[in-house]
Amino acid sequence: MQTQQAEVGAGAPGGAWDRVVDLVSRYPVTVITIFFIIFPFVVPYKALATQIIIWGLFALGYNVCLGYTGMLSFGHAAYFGVGAYTLGIVLIRLWENLWFGLACATFMGAFTALILGFMCIKRKGIYFALLTLAFAQLLYFLAFQWVDLTGGDNGLRHIPAVPLPLPGFTVDIQDPLRFYFLVLFFVVLALMLLQRVLQSPFGRVLEAVRENDPRARSCGYETTNVRWMAFIISGAISGLAGGLYALYLHFVGIETLYWVTSGQILMITLLGGMGSFIGPFIGAGVFLFLEDVLSAITDNWMIFLGTIFILCVLFFPEGIWGSVMKLVNRSAGKKG
Repeated sequence: MQTQQAEVGAGAPGGAWDRVVDLVSRYPVTVITIFFIIFPFVVPYKALATQIIIWGLFALGYNVCLGYTGMLSFGHAAYFGVGAYTLGIVLIRLWENLWFGLACATFMGAFTALILGFMCIKRKGIYFALLTLAFAQLLYFLAFQWVDLTGGDNGLRHIPAVPLPLPGFTVDIQDPLRFYFLVLFFVVLALMLLQRVLQSPFGRVLEAVRENDPRARSCGYETTNVRWMAFIISGAISGLAGGLYALYLHFVGIETLYWVTSGQILMITLLGGMGSFIGPFIGAGVFLFLEDVLSAITDNWMIFLGTIFILCVLFFPEGIWGSVMKLVNRSAGKKG
């Protein structure tokens, strides 16, 4: 009798959904990779798919800071914008090599986070958040005034459409589908490296710092350095996302450094769910899809998008993926 009940439960929609959630939780990188290989063939147009995974990568970087370490930053546009400007300047003025440009974008995102983190990381709570906002705005006005280097208010234009150099040949990435899979390659690479970091002893320390900083210090961990290192990793991933975004648009607008960009990535991260691999991509997909649909209907789309976000925060404070996990765990508890 018990065996028959178990079989019925496994065959029910709830049981199938539980297995899907369990699979995503146990093998997040594999599931995300398979899903995004199929993704560009099911969305309305490939440009939307590319934007979603770029902003998902940016949110993944921000999630290292907020979701895994508990640091609320209002200035992550700094690393995204610095990465975007770095790639554009490198390709225009130094060397038209895609690998080199993206490596420089990642490095400059990490280096900027290292410098700003050194000045902010000892502060906590609202003081840390406001300091990150202030330094990001400082970089914004610096880029706005340094017209010879950044283009100022007009942005950095005419970023060359360089091919992808591979051993023995080159690949033209101007085709939307090829460019999408180039971005996906870097997304998977970032996911694999981040998974390696989070499964290491350092990742356990990050969780300890997030949950109880004083107790982590009492155990002998230098929590300031731990949070600083997480901040640098977050900046590196954000810089890579900024570089890919510049490569996608062939243009860097001054708004990439503006506080609105920091607010947008915070919304995406909270919408999808903090502290998970898949949450940032769910948040990016929902946010950009709603933006695409609502902006086609009305010029005041931000009002409706803001209302949806408020409702999600009020009724689903764990975000979309966090709420799904909560429901699944509750269902499993009732069955048990």
